[in-house]
Amino acid sequence: MTELLASLNTVTLWGAVAVVIQAGLTLGVVLRVILTRHPPASSLAWIVLTLALPYVGFILYLLIGEKPIGRWREFRMRQALYRWEVVLSQKPAAYVGELPAGQRHKGLVRLAQKLGDIPMSRGSTIELIGDTDAALKRIISDIDAAKTSVSMEFYIWSAGGLADAVAESLIAAAGRGVACKVLLDDIGSHSFFKSAWPERLQAAGVHVLSALPVRFFAPTQGRLDLRLHRKTIVIDNRVGYTGSLNMVDPAFFNQNEHVGEWIDAMARITGAAVADLNLVFSFDWALQPDDAGQQFSFLPVPAVPPEGDARIVVVPSGPTAPDDANMRVIIEAINCARRSVLISTPYFVPNEAMAVALQNAAWRGVDVRLLLPAKNDSQFVQWASHRYFEGLMAAGVKILRFDAGLLHTKAITVDDDFALFGTVNLDNRSLHLNFEMMLLVFDPKFVADLVRLLRSYEARCSEVDPVTWHKRPLKDRLLEGICYLLSPLL
Repeated sequence: MTELLASLNTVTLWGAVAVVIQAGLTLGVVLRVILTRHPPASSLAWIVLTLALPYVGFILYLLIGEKPIGRWREFRMRQALYRWEVVLSQKPAAYVGELPAGQRHKGLVRLAQKLGDIPMSRGSTIELIGDTDAALKRIISDIDAAKTSVSMEFYIWSAGGLADAVAESLIAAAGRGVACKVLLDDIGSHSFFKSAWPERLQAAGVHVLSALPVRFFAPTQGRLDLRLHRKTIVIDNRVGYTGSLNMVDPAFFNQNEHVGEWIDAMARITGAAVADLNLVFSFDWALQPDDAGQQFSFLPVPAVPPEGDARIVVVPSGPTAPDDANMRVIIEAINCARRSVLISTPYFVPNEAMAVALQNAAWRGVDVRLLLPAKNDSQFVQWASHRYFEGLMAAGVKILRFDAGLLHTKAITVDDDFALFGTVNLDNRSLHLNFEMMLLVFDPKFVADLVRLLRSYEARCSEVDPVTWHKRPLKDRLLEGICYLLSPLL
């Protein structure tokens, strides 16, 4: 009997300890959420999750609850930002542009310049390449012509097809003395780093770095799921590329996902704005855990005169830029619309402010069209995005689902006047977490070509019918609601 009572007392003691620990963890997370500047929906979701599942909530918040980039990376960032300002101060006045007198979008430009910390460049050309094979072959041609340097950064590099041809061109360029740098996201390019290609490239003299490497249980490295999502190429500081295309050949990439080929577009840039792309690449290179990354070196501003009439603002964003630059610029662009807003994005889980901006535009008579893939490689994102459909369609937004593959192009045109183009998805990850890049482009030909490309996508879409959509099964609504509630956490 005495032993039984002792056992019961022990169980009771450990039970009390567990309750105290659970209460402490819950209280700690709740207080941290309240004291940290999260969006209200995100704060509420974290509090509910932690109250319902204290240990799960604590561990998840520890891993992905905030946006630290790591102490040593913060130190490098401070050094890099100082040099960033020095380089910008040396940019020739002839390369700094503004909109012509009478242009009504000057406020949008000022906002983009302020948040991205890069002034508008004038004297550039920008060419839209809407076919992925053509884009990859053009990249190969430019690398083959490189004389001094090739700098590349991508979220995904996947071996196979024309992506291998790009690697061979880099090897050949390094062999003739061209300085070649490749920066790839550690998670997005995980399979590439396990292949033979990195070793081959390094052996040939191509410097390959893994961006934001994942090291579990390393508290100084920062949040694990902050990713480098930019897709940038700078060649001789005279030619640049950016857009939605990863370094993949769609004919070989993700064939087991059953979503069809990925549909992408790239922009090829020459002239003054290329130096801005190089500035962003150099900043990203400096933040990586490698001795070479400490050398925050910049190629000089091009010695050639500015060429072309395009005016471009390069708008980088990420956890090092706390003002959610691209989200604010996109919302302001939608608010500028008088006639039309045409959007292409593969992942659509906007915050409330962006959803309201789209509704308001439609209610004031703007033709708002949203092009999304019918099939998505992220089922979670697809279910979460469905939650927004009814409210948007009720306001008059037309939602069109692309049936001929995974529409991956990230682009917005407003009134056929200007375009937003780059790597930014309309979801929480792109708008608040990842390192992204977007171009604000004022160039009539580029905008017209982009509108034409988006209209060609639209011709292969099926419009969502509001009446039919309202009749979808209850189980679908429940899944949408669950994913919608969890989306602020990711």
